Amino acid sequence: MRKSYFIIPLSFIVHLGIINSVLYLCTPDTFRHGYSVLYYNIAWLLVTYGINFYKNARKKGLLNNFKNYVRLFLVYGLVFFASFTFLGANTYSTIYLFSVYLIICLFLVIFNIIFYFARKAYRKKAAPNKRVVVIGWDKNLKKIRRIFDNPEHDYEYVGFFDNKDSKSPTYLGKIATCYDYIFKENIDELYCIASQLSKDEIQHIMNIADNTMKRVRIIPDNKELFSRAMSIELYDNVPVLNLRASPLELEYANLVKRVFDVVFSLFVIVCVFSWLLPIVALAIKLDSKGPVFFKQLRHGVNTETFWCLKFRSMAKNKESDAKMASKNDMRITKVGRILRKTSIDELPQFFNVLMGDMSVVGPRPHMVVQTEEYQKSVDKYLVRHFLKPGITGLAQVKGYRGEVIQKSDILNRVRYDIFYMEKWSLKLDLRIIFFTVYNAVKGEEKAY
Repeated sequence: MRKSYFIIPLSFIVHLGIINSVLYLCTPDTFRHGYSVLYYNIAWLLVTYGINFYKNARKKGLLNNFKNYVRLFLVYGLVFFASFTFLGANTYSTIYLFSVYLIICLFLVIFNIIFYFARKAYRKKAAPNKRVVVIGWDKNLKKIRRIFDNPEHDYEYVGFFDNKDSKSPTYLGKIATCYDYIFKENIDELYCIASQLSKDEIQHIMNIADNTMKRVRIIPDNKELFSRAMSIELYDNVPVLNLRASPLELEYANLVKRVFDVVFSLFVIVCVFSWLLPIVALAIKLDSKGPVFFKQLRHGVNTETFWCLKFRSMAKNKESDAKMASKNDMRITKVGRILRKTSIDELPQFFNVLMGDMSVVGPRPHMVVQTEEYQKSVDKYLVRHFLKPGITGLAQVKGYRGEVIQKSDILNRVRYDIFYMEKWSLKLDLRIIFFTVYNAVKGEEKAY
């Protein structure tokens, strides 16, 4: 989208202007100190960044953005009302403050509606759509047509050239005829499908484009190798395809996740584990013979083994390292059944997180014997071992936890683990943690 680099900064500045203006006019007492102004502005920055508001808003139309705005107003609303408990606004009633916040939301929505239609009108007059043709044809043409047909992207798809005759209404002729056509019809951009063109043809098109101010895009010959998480990296001037890219390959992302893991684990250990440990330990000891803790060798990142800690929930048995817990499993003790139902048995794994063997969120670690079995029978199973295992994970909150009863259970677990790896974000981790706690309180069918 041309001339779009100013959209996010302009929107952000105007949004802050609206918030500060309404607050200054309606609640002047909150602006007696500079830190009040700083709080509301930084809070808006953090909230919009946290939910990726501006980036998502640009990708969708006016009506499709409704969900983004609702989420933004709910989250910022919590921050907004929490502020009055410590910034000092006791002179205002709750109803009055609620009305002020509704006014802020109303003006933000009005601005965005006006801005949307103004931008749309500007595009029609000052920035006409780029006329594009595709040279060559393969399956990728149908996919890229979705981009061209989206009015948000400012493209006008004219048609395609290919050496194979086609009955398609958008077929423009043989590749050799494209050179005259792009000048006669004032074409702006050429998309070349590399699999259908020779090296000489691509070079010829590039030479013409470079000397006539036409832009050329090359769609690589993918050989059906592309994946949802693929990215292209440049090693000097050599393009290299990374078929299994993950946000966690970036150093700052790993740092953010590690800091969150340590802080969250310390919070749980200090605020929950510290007082719950003696209660659980006493219950386990009174219920059955054996140690309070149970440790088991499991596969972690890069299939390296580590000792995974748990509260003991079973009586001592010889199958603990080879057989998963099943429904009505006679090995599970009375106290153990409660621990497993509420997931309390997993709490000692927060020490695994502090030691760096695990993460709070990630693919659940399997027993060594399971890894050896599944890597032979489940496609892409080992991809999940690119990440540290987690105390909870996306597959678990989606219902694929515990016993593997049928093949689809492990297949879907792997599918969700790979999706998590490809789409990781701190926001996704927080959502998974929330639903983990929610499911533990609500109770899960496969929590046994």
